[in-house]
Amino acid sequence: MKKTLLVAGAALMLSSTAAMAERSGEEIYNSKCSVCHVAGVAGAPKFGDAEAWAPRAAKGMDALLATSLTGINAMPPKGTCMDCSDDEMKAAIQYMLDAAK
Repeated sequence: MKKTLLVAGAALMLSSTAAMAERSGEEIYNSKCSVCHVAGVAGAPKFGDAEAWAPRAAKGMDALLATSLTGINAMPPKGTCMDCSDDEMKAAIQYMLDAAK
């Protein structure tokens, strides 16, 4: 009985995790990133500022993702989005890059 409950509980947890849809880059930006990137808090490149984003974009997505995961200067790791997946972080970065074109 205990074994059956344990297996059923594990299956329920896995199915609910799999059912969770990833958030879009815009959703992540609006809920986490915008806090600093709207006003350029502590040197954060402002949303939509092509000049500020150009040198960052030149580094490529892999470098930008690595920086966002570990943090840089005043930006904490994951920009405080500790529940963001790497794919969600990439989507948020891409959303900001696209807005700066």
